[in-house]
Amino acid sequence: MWHLYIVKCNDGTLYTGVTTNIDRRIREHNSTKRGAKYTRSRRPVELVWTKEYENRSEVQSAEYEFKKLTHKQKLEIISKNTNYTKGD
Repeated sequence: MWHLYIVKCNDGTLYTGVTTNIDRRIREHNSTKRGAKYTRSRRPVELVWTKEYENRSEVQSAEYEFKKLTHKQKLEIISKNTNYTKGD
């Protein structure tokens, strides 16, 4: 199972990524060099949203589309705790 996820960084910015293991990935973002370069200087990060996908292809396609959304649109999805579906 693959996950599209959003974390809120310490400076209030959002970071979107994909993983097969949410707990491991958040731990990496917060405490190891394996975290994304973007989040390393913005620790700690907090998981604010996630959605499951069946395979890598689907999740990467959804991530690509999700990253095109405006900050405001992303915040709406997070605040409503709704699932993002490609094309929304």
